[in-house]
Amino acid sequence: MLEPQDNPNSAIMVDPPGVLRRLMAWQFQRRHGTAAREARRARLEASRRKAGAPHVVEYFHQLDDPYSHLTAQVLAQFAERYDIEVKPWLVRAAGGKNQPEMEKLTAWARRDAGLVAPHYGLEFPAAAADRPDPELTLFAARKLADMPADAFVAHINAVSSALWSGDAGFFTDTSNASGVSAALDEGSRRRTELGHYSGAMFYYAGEWYWGVDRLFHLEARLRELDVCTAPTQSFLVERPAIDVHGIDASQLELDFYPSLNSPYTSIIYDRTLAMKAACNVRFHHKPVLPMIMRGVPATPTKGNYIIFDTQREADYFNVPFGPMLTPIGTPTRNAYSLLPWARDQGKDEVLMSSLLRHAFAEGVALHTKAGMRRAIEAAGMDWQEASRQLGDESWKLIVERHQDEMVEGLGLWGVPSYRLSGGGKADLAVWGQDRLWLIAAEIRERAAAG
Repeated sequence: MLEPQDNPNSAIMVDPPGVLRRLMAWQFQRRHGTAAREARRARLEASRRKAGAPHVVEYFHQLDDPYSHLTAQVLAQFAERYDIEVKPWLVRAAGGKNQPEMEKLTAWARRDAGLVAPHYGLEFPAAAADRPDPELTLFAARKLADMPADAFVAHINAVSSALWSGDAGFFTDTSNASGVSAALDEGSRRRTELGHYSGAMFYYAGEWYWGVDRLFHLEARLRELDVCTAPTQSFLVERPAIDVHGIDASQLELDFYPSLNSPYTSIIYDRTLAMKAACNVRFHHKPVLPMIMRGVPATPTKGNYIIFDTQREADYFNVPFGPMLTPIGTPTRNAYSLLPWARDQGKDEVLMSSLLRHAFAEGVALHTKAGMRRAIEAAGMDWQEASRQLGDESWKLIVERHQDEMVEGLGLWGVPSYRLSGGGKADLAVWGQDRLWLIAAEIRERAAAG
């Protein structure tokens, strides 16, 4: 279904009035804009110096989380390379509205971790199930629950490797049974108190960093504070480049599933178009509705983290982001009603790019006629003709088909998502703006093999 009648998100979230859109924009900029982030960092660092306190990085490890297993492989190196105190916690999966579709999320995390591990110089057991054996997970928790912080950091890689590889012999010592539940409760409570919900999370001075995928952001921050013991060395886990230079991918096909209300989509959309143009891959543009409109539960905690993380990613990679003004609801429906008309002119990608840029980098109010006109004309399209197309409903069947492909066919529900086909291999489906590099790497491999 395109938009469920029993959407768990409130009507005011799905289609907020203009004044609320502007209030949200002001709040996001005040809390998560670049200037606000830098001011907060300076304030917290000054407070730490005044107190004479050490740099404390809290790490939240979820034993049955594949991303936590990847992070376990670099935790000791991270602690050694920086003049910091690492305070580790054991946590449970949060579930609930912050982690909807838990079974799908579990399957996806296992698959994704296995895909990215070799590119990060890490390992993930090929035969591992979506979750490790529950009994071995309990044994692993018993080993770690009462360990001092330095011992936890030193041993977590061995424990996690034995757990995910199913090495029952490693867990012959099953002492410390009484402290497991209390340790998991305490760690999960601390994570909630600080404002997050995932495993493999680092927390340092007001900011969250997700596992090996965001560790380079934390390393960059610590290097700015001059606490790196090896500043000439590269980051422990660097983000691979999106590089298809000199590649002919004309025999491959790439499906791209963006959304107009996705901050992450807004910072990767043009880079996706640039990549497909550079390698000549056969490209299929398949917009879907925003998750909130599709009935995927959303929470303020998750929304705040997404905006903050998008701003940080955009700044690091020098991509425009902010000021932003959400185009959720009616603006999205109006914009999508123009896509069939724009596609007939070969301009649906140009139009989507303009809409995303105006909403998320220029703070243009797409819920107003003036704002919509500005974005349409910036795409080189005629406003008078566009205004006659507004409200056309032929887009609904098209977008519903895209959503069915992505959600039911690929088992994904977040955006942006990608599917690469061809080259004599099974389709590769991935989710997230931080996975375009993986698509690029697979394009290089398949093109070379072809």
